[in-house]
Amino acid sequence: MNRRDLIAGLMAATAGGALVSPARANLGQKAGAIGLRGSMDASRFGIMPDTFDDQSKAFQQILNRASRENKPVFLPSGNYIVSNIDLPPRTRLIGIAGASRLIYGGGGAMFTATGCETLQFEDLVLDGANRSMGDEFSALLLARACPDIAIENCVFLGSLANGVTLDNCGGSVRDCRISGAGGLAALYSVNATGLAIKDNRIFDCANGGLLVHRWTVGDDNSIVTGNRIERIAAKSGGTGQYGNGINLFRTNGVIVANNHVSDCAFSAIRTNSASNAQINGNTCLRSGETGLYAEFQFEGSSITNNIVDGATNGISIANFNEGGRLAICANNLVRNMKTKGPYPAENAGFGTGIYAEADTSVTGNVVENAPKYGIALGWGPYLRNVVAANNVIRQAGEGIAVSVVRGARSTLITGNMIDGAERGAIVGHEWAKPVTRDLAGGKRQPFPHLQIERNLVS
Repeated sequence: MNRRDLIAGLMAATAGGALVSPARANLGQKAGAIGLRGSMDASRFGIMPDTFDDQSKAFQQILNRASRENKPVFLPSGNYIVSNIDLPPRTRLIGIAGASRLIYGGGGAMFTATGCETLQFEDLVLDGANRSMGDEFSALLLARACPDIAIENCVFLGSLANGVTLDNCGGSVRDCRISGAGGLAALYSVNATGLAIKDNRIFDCANGGLLVHRWTVGDDNSIVTGNRIERIAAKSGGTGQYGNGINLFRTNGVIVANNHVSDCAFSAIRTNSASNAQINGNTCLRSGETGLYAEFQFEGSSITNNIVDGATNGISIANFNEGGRLAICANNLVRNMKTKGPYPAENAGFGTGIYAEADTSVTGNVVENAPKYGIALGWGPYLRNVVAANNVIRQAGEGIAVSVVRGARSTLITGNMIDGAERGAIVGHEWAKPVTRDLAGGKRQPFPHLQIERNLVS
């Protein structure tokens, strides 16, 4: 297929609902014109919709002029072929929702921005047309060092790389739809300077949904809330580097709240070396590996009021050996764990509801259908200052598995209700091996680091 045929096909397609009826587009265009008095109408400056011609030169010129005059650019409905657009310092580009469609023409990048003091994209469709980009360009929209971005109600599709990449940026990305991203992520943020990622829909991506990273550990303070993320694959392989709905790496002080994440190849939400993270009120369904993960070098993680249904392990708070410590795991509903994962099982294997190691309170959770352990505490000597209290555990292989290896430290197991634990309600372990009788009903405390009391077993 030649380039003209490809673009003709794209113009005729609806792009999965990205285009709207002419009547609706006209209504939207009128409303947009009313709301954008004082803007520059692109059609009056040589930008022509629905042609086979590349509009890049004229498009660049109007954006530059609007920046100088500090005005927004209004893009009427239609299809526009563009490439290698360098966004000027004051960029405000506003279209008709679902109808103003920018198609990548190939040859390097689509949109890049460096140091924009204002960057606003609103009511636009950006279509990568599944065309290759230059190696140095990682997204349909690549922005660097832009402190005040506002990307709202836009659609990003057909990218062989990321949908959006933000490097050292602040502002917000909200109410957008990103699908089919073939790179690292639908949206990749690194070294954010106060970023809100809210109410977006992300689906059918090759390796990641929302990635919030830093090059070195530091305060990031992004807010990730209200997003719906579905069907995230791990086409680049690995054992958790890819395939996550939301992934935090080296980012301190991030809030991940009230997101709906389903059908990810690995974790719905995975935090790595991310301190003071709040993971609250999320729904995590059918994860291929651990549903919700706090791992490696973190200090401080609040994991509360989440639902995890369907995963190999529900919630894992791990890696005390790497400095991972200090967490609250409270009032979560965890159910329907499975024993088969995306790679051969290691250590304790799969099928655990909640796992914790150090300086952690595990309280008020409900765990059901965990074929390995309802709750597992510690791994060998990596157990310190853990409370497991007032949890409800139903239908588990073992209700609570706790390390009794020399070097394990103070652990309190109290006030839990354990119903239907096949191999014991509370069992001591040396690594993966069970080595004690059921400790739930014994009056004698055989291990000095353990205090077990007032648990109800049925």
